[in-house]
Amino acid sequence: MLKLIKNVHVYAPENLGKKDVLLIGDKIGAVENEITLHTNLQNLELIDGAGRLLVPGFIDAHVHITGGGGEGSYHTRTPELMLTDATTSGITTIVGVLGTDGTTRTMTGLIAKARALEEEGISCYVHTGSYQVPVKTLTDSIENDLILIDKIIGVGEIAIADHRSSQPTMEELAKIASSTRVGGMLSGKGGIVNIHVGDSPTKLSLIERVVEETDIPIAQFYPTHINRNHTLFEAGIRFAKNGGYVDFTTSTVQRFLDQGEVRCSTGLKKMLEAGVPIQNITFTSDGQASLPEFNKQGELIGLQVGKVRSLFQAVREAILEEGIALDVAVRVITENPAKILKLTQKGTIATGKDADLVMLDPHDLTIQSVFAKGKMMVSGAKAIVKGTFEE
Repeated sequence: MLKLIKNVHVYAPENLGKKDVLLIGDKIGAVENEITLHTNLQNLELIDGAGRLLVPGFIDAHVHITGGGGEGSYHTRTPELMLTDATTSGITTIVGVLGTDGTTRTMTGLIAKARALEEEGISCYVHTGSYQVPVKTLTDSIENDLILIDKIIGVGEIAIADHRSSQPTMEELAKIASSTRVGGMLSGKGGIVNIHVGDSPTKLSLIERVVEETDIPIAQFYPTHINRNHTLFEAGIRFAKNGGYVDFTTSTVQRFLDQGEVRCSTGLKKMLEAGVPIQNITFTSDGQASLPEFNKQGELIGLQVGKVRSLFQAVREAILEEGIALDVAVRVITENPAKILKLTQKGTIATGKDADLVMLDPHDLTIQSVFAKGKMMVSGAKAIVKGTFEE
């Protein structure tokens, strides 16, 4: 099937102006000022893009696709991600992770869910491991997981600076990073270590020690929840200005913001004003994770669930409320994670790339249409393709 999107304003993510975009199967066939095809072709679908914006499909690089949580016992385990949760949020590529629970949430289950989401129409990868150290891998080692299992592209989320972590040492974290680096090199994958950073005053110091005392480069690490509080946020600015990557978590509740969490939209503006390169910043949703609140004694006192729809909501706020240009803001959920994770077919609108696209209303930046691997998943702001068990 050929699809030709006519007269659409393309942000690739750079502003290309009005273009015609041809989709051939699951790939982008051409991006030109004007593309003319024989209208009697039976396999050609013409799509009017006039008055719309076209951006790359969104990449959510941190989602608990099999559910997460459990900090308040078994009944607080969060549900799995459904297909339309992602597609109606403009998300066409996901990286699945485990979290606190590395026992009842398993690598086999994570990979099975990733394959299910792929069969339903979007792209999905996973990281091996969970909060725990030693890393609970699928095979007998991190290197083997990365080299032999196609879906596994990195390690994580490894927890540091958190009372729920395994309290890893600098030496343990260095060995994890080394194994991940070698596995990534040998498999041609991103091979990053996704790090969950908690509320502890130690912040990023464990990662910084590894970088200072070993040969592991700073870009081997991908710390998330960097906007958790103001002191961690400031440490994140220094980390990113030294060449590291930092990831903001978009799922939140008002109580967390009242307690000092940095809103993603304002945090992005502050980091850019502080001189952090845009390519070093990403947003992820932490979708389907629990959002637990603990008292000073470490006791659970509240729990909510992260939502993938928060991903673009935060970018939209950055554009509409903080005045960040669309072609800059959208990079944190498209081009930047694609480069960090070495997802070379994702994150940009260009000939030969995967046909993952989102069409926006230019006035309010609401999501109107979503294409995943060339297939229209959302039209008229409604899901037209649903998951196997969705009504």
